[in-house]
Parts: sequence; C-alpha cells; structure tokens
Amino acid sequence: MVSPGHFAAFAALVFVMVVVPGPSVLFTISRALTVGRRDALLTVVGNAAGAYTQVVAVAFGLGVLVRTSATVFTVIKLAGAAYLVYLGVQAIRHRRRLGETLAAAVRTTPGRTLRVLRDGFAVGFTNPKTIVFFAAVLPQFVDYPAGRVQVQILLLGICLPVIAVLSDTVWALTAGAARDWFARSPKRLELVGGTGGLVMIGLGAGIALTGRKD
Repeated sequence: MVSPGHFAAFAALVFVMVVVPGPSVLFTISRALTVGRRDALLTVVGNAAGAYTQVVAVAFGLGVLVRTSATVFTVIKLAGAAYLVYLGVQAIRHRRRLGETLAAAVRTTPGRTLRVLRDGFAVGFTNPKTIVFFAAVLPQFVDYPAGRVQVQILLLGICLPVIAVLSDTVWALTAGAARDWFARSPKRLELVGGTGGLVMIGLGAGIALTGRKD
C-alpha cells in the first residue's frame, strides 16, 4: 500500500500545483462572478469529481496514452477548450439576465443543479494541466514492489480533489462576495457577465494553444 512518506510528499506537490491558479480556478471565479456563489460552489464539486475521474483513468491506462500519444492529449485538450469557449459565449449572450437572476429567489431545480455539476465536471476532466500532471508525476510516487498499483494510484489521487475543493471554495466565496458589490448596479452586472464570458473564452483559447512539454 501507499507509505505515509509517499502520500505526504505527493500531497505537498499537489498543494503547490493547486494553489497556483489554473483553468479550474479561473473557471470557478468566472462562474462566481457570472452566476453566483451557489453555482460556483457546485462547480467546485463537479470540478473535483472530474479531476478524480482523471485519476481513475490514469490508474486504468489513460495516463500511459496521454504520456505517449500526442493525438490523445490533443483531443482531450481541444475538447476542454471548446467547452470553455461555449460557456463563455453563453455568459456573454445572457449577461443582461444577471440582474433578473439575482433579484429572483433561488428556485433551482434538480436539473439545473445537475447541469452546473456537469459543467464543472467537464472542465475538471478535460483540464490538461491535471491530466498531464497525473500521467507524468503520479506514477513516480507508486511503490511498485508493494503491488496493487491501481489501488495505490487511486489512494494517492484522493489528494487532489480534497485539496482542490478547499482551495477553490475560498476562491468561489471571495469572487462571490465581489459579485455582491457588482449586483448593486445593472450596468455593473452586465460588465460582470461580459467580462466573465471573455475570461472563459480566453481561457479556452489559451488551453487550445497549450503544447506538450516533452
């Protein structure tokens, strides 16, 4: 099984990676500004689930494919980039509805909740920053002679969603508080919607242009 030393070392490395803002953090902030604190927190949960799905995929072979195949890496990267651009365009298109949304009571249906979780999951699962990290770094902390390699990878991988939820929640709450100030003016809200949409589009474009570091 995973030794305490290996687990602590990997957790420290994950912490350093998570606290440096990347696609997931910027997406969470954009969601907090455009649709509010609640949806941002749901995004954090969906994002963490998507990231851990990457861990499962690495444990069962995707890590090798991503590490060795430029095609697989490109497909994952472009899928995530395209989805972010789509969400950014939607935020810009519906920026004038922010005032109505904020003024209305929260009456979110289960379908709406699942859609927000799905968006976060999609961004988390297609985040090239974490998939490359897991594929290239996580196996180095596995004790192969101890056996049960897949179980070790799954246990080590728990570090990321736990640390990410804690860190991203802080970002979501901070951005949500800033949104409350913007909410005092319809013009400010439109600015928030447009800016948040542009951030997501820019983030998607940046991911699309990200190359492999090998």
